[in-house]
Amino acid sequence: MKNQWIAEFVGTFVLVFFGCGAVVVNDLYGAALGHVGIALVFGLTVMAVIYAVGNVSGAHINPAVTLGFYFAGRFARAQLLPYITSQFGGALLAGLCLWLLFPPHETLGSTLPADTWWRAFVLEVILSFVLMWVILNVSTGHMEKGIMAGVAVGATVAVEALVGGPVSGASMNPARSLAPALLSGHWDSLWLYLSAPVLGTFFAHPLCRLIQGEDCCCAKKP
Repeated sequence: MKNQWIAEFVGTFVLVFFGCGAVVVNDLYGAALGHVGIALVFGLTVMAVIYAVGNVSGAHINPAVTLGFYFAGRFARAQLLPYITSQFGGALLAGLCLWLLFPPHETLGSTLPADTWWRAFVLEVILSFVLMWVILNVSTGHMEKGIMAGVAVGATVAVEALVGGPVSGASMNPARSLAPALLSGHWDSLWLYLSAPVLGTFFAHPLCRLIQGEDCCCAKKP
């Protein structure tokens, strides 16, 4: 199982380093990427990680996705803590690297509401719900792998970042939000990004089962 945990650690590191790094570079170097560029970096990075380690760990790289697979009965309870610990560990290491590389940046790519907290919360729930719904429909068990899985999930992340980024930051991932918040000291809205994605992924499996049938999401594994 250690190879799966290492895959989740490295995969989440790559996501946070390049995703949050895109935000930092855009802010420090004359908006070189722009909003569209940042969204594409997140989506393309997710796609690349799925193709790289999807056959090993499923390439969850997101505690909310891991919990979403568990809610759907596709993931064993005993693996929750190792997976989520690996994801947070990879994210924190990536945040530390960005902090060392770009100390002048104030937020290190933290997700912060640009509007009222409740609007950001609802949006994060919806974005996470749609992301998890797509993942459940293109994955086998808890594995995000296959010819088109990376494209489908990566494209979903990019589209949601394009729409939700200006409002909530389009986190959809507690690990992605925790790392820069802890290292930059922007904790005020962290609760929102730790809770809303999990709530969103919880609601995804009933819809998947309704559309795909009884075999889509079954009873929880022990």
